Parts: sequence; C-alpha cells; structure tokens
Amino acid sequence: MIRELLENFNPQDYVGILVLITVFIAMIVSIASYPAIINVATAKNLMDDSDSRSSHSGKVPNLGGIGMYIGIVIAITIIGALLDTKSLLLILGCITLLFFLGLKDDILILSPRKKFTGQLFTALLLIIFTDTRILGLSGILDITIMPYWISVIFTLFVYLLIINAYNLIDGIDGLAAMLALMASTAFGYLFYKDGDISMVVLAAAVIGVIIPFLFLNFSKQNKMFMGDTGSMILGFIIAVFAVRFIDNSEGVISSTYRKSSPIIALSILFFPLLDTLRIFFIRLVVHKTSPFAADKNHLHHRFLSLGFSHIKTTITVVGLNIVLILLALYCKNMEIHMQLMILLISGTLIYSLYFIYNWIKELQKE
Repeated sequence: MIRELLENFNPQDYVGILVLITVFIAMIVSIASYPAIINVATAKNLMDDSDSRSSHSGKVPNLGGIGMYIGIVIAITIIGALLDTKSLLLILGCITLLFFLGLKDDILILSPRKKFTGQLFTALLLIIFTDTRILGLSGILDITIMPYWISVIFTLFVYLLIINAYNLIDGIDGLAAMLALMASTAFGYLFYKDGDISMVVLAAAVIGVIIPFLFLNFSKQNKMFMGDTGSMILGFIIAVFAVRFIDNSEGVISSTYRKSSPIIALSILFFPLLDTLRIFFIRLVVHKTSPFAADKNHLHHRFLSLGFSHIKTTITVVGLNIVLILLALYCKNMEIHMQLMILLISGTLIYSLYFIYNWIKELQKE
C-alpha cells in the first residue's frame, strides 16, 4: 500500500503540506542542536573573541552553522525522497564539502585561497552534473544565449560572488541570517510559481533552520554566531536558487519571468552584492589591501556609527531590500535595460539616502 502511494505521489498536489513538514523538521532538528553546540563550544573554548574590528563584546560561540547544516540535511533527506533526488543529493554533497571547509575555518582558520578553491570545486561539481547554469541574460547587453564554456565560467563567477557576499556581510547580529531568510522566502515563492517543488522544499528547510537561529543570534545570554560554516552554506544555497531561477526562466518560453529573471534575482541579492562590490573597491583601490582583509567599512558598520542598533540596522537593510524586490516584480514587463536601470538607481539611492540626510544635517550645524 505504501509503495503504491509513493509511486502515485505527485508533489504538485501537496506543496503546502511538504513545505510545512520540511520547515517543522528543520526547525525541530536545529532547535535540538543549537543548545548542544553552544555547550560544546563553551566547554572547548571554540569561541569568537572580540577585537577592534568586532561589533560584539566578549566571547561568543561561532558554530551555529553546524546546527544549520544538520537541520537542512535531515529535512531534505526525509522529504527529498519524494522529489528531484539527483539535484538535491548533489546540493547536499556540495554543502557537506563547504561544511567541513567552514568548520575548519571557524576552529583553526583557513586561508582565503583554500576556501576559494573549495567554493570553486563545489560550484563546478553542481554545474557540470546538473547542467544548471545561466544560459543567457534576457537580452541585457544583447546577451541571450551564451556559448557553453562562457556560460559555465560566468555561472562559476556568480556562485563565488554570492557565497563570498554572504560571508562578508555576516558582521552584525541577524543581518546575514535575515537576508538569507528573505532570499529563501522570495525564491521559494518564485519556484512555487514555476512549479519547481524541489527548490521550494529546499527553501523551506533553510527557513526552518534560520528562524530558531535568529532567536539565539539576537539573544544577550545565549548568543550564537553562524560562523563561516553557516555563511558559506547559506551563501551557496542562495546562489543555487539564483542560478536555477534564471536557468528555469530562460529555458521555458512560457515562464512568467523569462524577460526579467536576472533583474529579479539581482533585486533579491541587491544588498549583499552592493556591499561586497563597494567593500572590494574600498580595499583594492582606496586602501590597496587584500579584498578579504577584515575592516569596518561595510554599510552595516556605517549604520552602527550613526547610532543604529544591530537589530535596527538589520530590519532597515532587509526592509529596504524587500522594497527593491517588490519594485523589480512591479517592473517585470518593462524593457530589460529599463528594469536594470530602475533597480540600480533606486537601490543605490535607497541605501544612500540616510547617509546623505545625515551629511546635510552636519553641514547645517557647521
């Protein structure tokens, strides 16, 4: 009887139930994992100690990514049997490799070159074996279909950019996790509209592990950081969502987002990419240092310097990014270059207005 039910099971008919079960499993597993991880990290002194660049004080366990990994893997292992097993297994294999890289970095410190190599390998593995890559850019700069190897190289660049963007913005409480929660929710909705149930369930698993983590990340007594383990796993999964969304939209003529998928994906990732490109420019051009050298020039540090708390900064940044997503969806039927121009101008202005306002106020005082 069970075998017959599984053979005739159509995920499209039970999306809501699958999402709820996945969120529940991921949430329960991570809730059970996080306290144990905090106890082990405290006992073994596996902590993130504050220094001149830190936005926190004292020692904080930084192994929250372990709980995220366990929650996602168990939820997808259980629910994934009913879905696109090949893609999900490869994704789980890739995040397992990143998990061990991140864990080593959180405990012993890993060189940027080794991290970069690991990220490159996992991304290439997924691209080659699933053939999920960015085929074109919906006509941006007249690029519709790219040759195979150019498509592979460009998709690799996108993976590396997004993974490191999420790694770099993990500088204050809640920011990387809330942006990943927002991105997973947005992509989950888009995949639901396109009928890609496997990615909807993966997004649900990510949501399930992030929600309980946020309570600990904002906590004053039992605080926990996700560490490089968590930020790399989340960054990789968000990159998978972006690439798969664009690939799905470009490959199906009837897709609702065929003429706007790169812009919508960019709107979802706007703040992490804006801050990463900005910080790389400051480090390489202005300070002439390594782009991976830690400093306090991120946009979230600027918000803190203006008197914003961690939670107020996080809510402001995520709230503004949601506005950009809604704007991109509203403009999705416009000409592609017009969509891009509106997003870039609006996004740059919306994240600069408060700084411009304060600058004008300081000038008036003088």
